[in-house]
Parts: sequence; C-alpha cells; structure tokens
Amino acid sequence: MTAILAVDSHAHVFMQHMPLTAARRYAPDFDARPAEYLDLLDMHGITHGVLVQPSFLGYDNSYLLSVLRQQPQRLRGVVMLEPDTSEAELAALAAGGVTGVRLNLVGQVLPDLSLPLWQAFLARIRALDWHLELHREAADLPALLAAAARSGCRVVVDHFGRPAPLQASADAGFAELLRHADAGRVWVKLSAAYRNASDSPDRDAPAARECARQLLAAFGPQRLVWGSDWPHTQHRHLADYGTSLAALADWVPDAAQRREILGATAAELFHIPQ
Repeated sequence: MTAILAVDSHAHVFMQHMPLTAARRYAPDFDARPAEYLDLLDMHGITHGVLVQPSFLGYDNSYLLSVLRQQPQRLRGVVMLEPDTSEAELAALAAGGVTGVRLNLVGQVLPDLSLPLWQAFLARIRALDWHLELHREAADLPALLAAAARSGCRVVVDHFGRPAPLQASADAGFAELLRHADAGRVWVKLSAAYRNASDSPDRDAPAARECARQLLAAFGPQRLVWGSDWPHTQHRHLADYGTSLAALADWVPDAAQRREILGATAAELFHIPQ
C-alpha cells in the first residue's frame, strides 16, 4: 500500500564531535544520527523529512549535504550560506536536494536585508524557487519580513514566529506576522512551541493553541507546515518525536487541514514530488 505523503519540515542531524562555530549559543553533548531520525519517520508514518542546518555548525553544511546524498528521494535540506554565495554554488546545492537558506538570527546582530548584497542574494534564491527561513523573536520580524518582501522570495518563519512567552498571541511582532499572510509569500512552521514557553504548562499549552488558531485563520493550511524540531536540543526533557507530532492534532483539530499541512503544502514548498 502506498504511504500517504507526510513531511516533517524541521529536524537536525549532527555528531557531537564535529567542529563547532565560534559564534554559538549551545554545544551538543549527544549525537543526532540520521539512521535514528529515519527510524522515527518510519515509526510515525512520516514519509519525508527536511534537515535544517544547526546554528552551532555555522556555514559548514557538509554533513547535512552528505546525508541528503544518501537519501535523495526522502530528504530535503535547508542550509546556512553567506549572501555572496555564487549562482553556480546555489545551483549545485539545488541539485543536491537543498530548497532553502536559513538565517538563524537568535542572539545575532540583525542583517539589513534591504542592502543590495542581500537583495541580490534573495533574488538568486527566488530564481531557484527556494525559501528564506527566518528564526528570530517576533519583535524583530517586521523589519526582516518587509525587506524580504521587496525581493519577492518565499519566506518561512520558524517556530510560530517566536512570540514572547508572556505575550504569546498578543505579541505585536506576532500580530505583524499575521498581517503578512495577505501577501501570499510567507509560510509559518508550527513547531517547537516549547521554545516560546514560560515554563508554566498550564499557561503554555493554551497559548500555543491560540497562536496556532490565529495562524490557521490568517494563513490557512496552504501556508502552514509542521516540524518535529528533532532532536529537541536544550528541550529534550520536554518533548520527543511522538509528543511533537501529537501536538499538531491539538493545534489543528481538523484532520483534513492537518493532512494538507503535512502533505500538499509541505510537498510544494520543499519540492517533493506528489
């Protein structure tokens, strides 16, 4: 029987002994092995996965790319790149299964995406039909989204848009993210609600549910994707693969909408044949 298409849009693989970038917030003390990840996909009925470059590995995407080469049908990749990356290198990455570029800006100085260097880079991303993945607290999203919008490239916002824990859906940056739904070039990942948490389970679960409700109302299932955030770095005490997948049913109660989020929406965004 043919498996129903379902995509995990956000996971990481790495080995703890790998050289780490100097500008890092975290260093892993465990391995996140590709074989373990693939076993989890099989166990939970997920047909495809998207590997996202971990911030602590910086611009050295070599390990991620090696894993993509081993699983070209099942896996896609989102890498970290400098904005002067050439068209030839981008084309080679696209041929290897890469479909996006990540800007993990948590704890970093914000780049000015309106500068000619960045606008030219975003234009090259757009030409490949890739997306720019933004990971930053919601308060700083408006300027980033406005500058990215000028290029016309697709933008994927990580982890609900990272609203402030004590504000959740009342965060002004989150409200601005909702307004970008009308432009039709922004997608949001329903993933890792624990990264927006206040450490109060009684408060955090309803907050994530309300954020998801507002995102679904604004973007619809056509521009929301789900990610496990495996292996849940710094939050392994709070989540595992099963609880991350179960959370989607809490955030999106309608089964047909969940199928669209996991299937057609993610497949189109990450260039997965249907």
